Amino acid sequence: MTLLVPARESVGVQPPAASDVSPRPRLVARLSAEALGTLIVVVAGLGVPLFTIPQSNPLPAALAAGLALTAAMLAVGYVSGGHFNPAVTVGNAIAGRIRLTDAAAHIGAQLVGAVLGAVALFGVLRTVPTINDSQGAFATVAAGFGEHSIIQVPMAGVLLVEVLGTAILVAVFLATTGSRNPAKAAAPFAVGLTTAMLLQLGQALGNVPFNPARATASAIFSGPDALGQLWLFWVAPVVGAAVAGLVFRGFDLSTVQPAQTTDPAGAALADADLDDAGFDDPELADAEVNGPALADGVDHAHTGGAGHLGNGKAAAVSASPARTRAQDDEARSFFDRKGGK
Repeated sequence: MTLLVPARESVGVQPPAASDVSPRPRLVARLSAEALGTLIVVVAGLGVPLFTIPQSNPLPAALAAGLALTAAMLAVGYVSGGHFNPAVTVGNAIAGRIRLTDAAAHIGAQLVGAVLGAVALFGVLRTVPTINDSQGAFATVAAGFGEHSIIQVPMAGVLLVEVLGTAILVAVFLATTGSRNPAKAAAPFAVGLTTAMLLQLGQALGNVPFNPARATASAIFSGPDALGQLWLFWVAPVVGAAVAGLVFRGFDLSTVQPAQTTDPAGAALADADLDDAGFDDPELADAEVNGPALADGVDHAHTGGAGHLGNGKAAAVSASPARTRAQDDEARSFFDRKGGK
């Protein structure tokens, strides 16, 4: 007969509750959030300069775009991660925070949202009686270099600014949304202010957006000249994002990993290998547990029990072999003494 003797230390230890880990939003919800957030960013980023009267400019266009990004991240960033920018998504993918397939889907959703925002603005332009050339009006907010730059900045200059600015923006995003950052709740404000600062610089050079989705949205309705230069505003941000992602990935690999947490009974609770689910904790998403759960003090060598963590996915539970043998020996000695009396 096998006797189950619970360890004294394991008394009162409760397994993790099912509500401790929030379920990851479905892919459709994440893509919808990315599309909506990008639409907000494009409507504000292109709409404010399109309809601003130079004589009365209460809010600079760069600041309006930064505030719109902050609002979008606060509104739906917890659902999708709050990228709203293909360059940010590329940086997250290279840093190992999001799967490549999910990253491709995010970029597609961002393009859809950006184009929808541009369509809405173009429709509004067509209704304004004093604007006879809607395409020409859109060309004033389109990204460009050389003769299409406000101060005639050559391609090399715009390329350098795009790479550097996008690397800074992605680095700020990755740093402020990291799970180890104690101030990650302020990430939307940090990313929004960084965006406003960079756009203020970009507008003076040639409406440099540091966002390929926004550049695409403005180029579609601006004519062949803007479309012909669109390639630079995809290549340069991707390069900048890749640099930031690689640097951040190196920081992560060089950081000493926290020690594995063990419960009093000696069983280890492994960290989850999780994906990007929200800007407040991008490294905690899927709740797909790779390691064993907390031991419940039962001799699993005989009972074969299994534990569960927050999202209902089963994780194998096994007690420490050495401690199990020690408990069996202690119990056997105790009952042998009882039998000898």
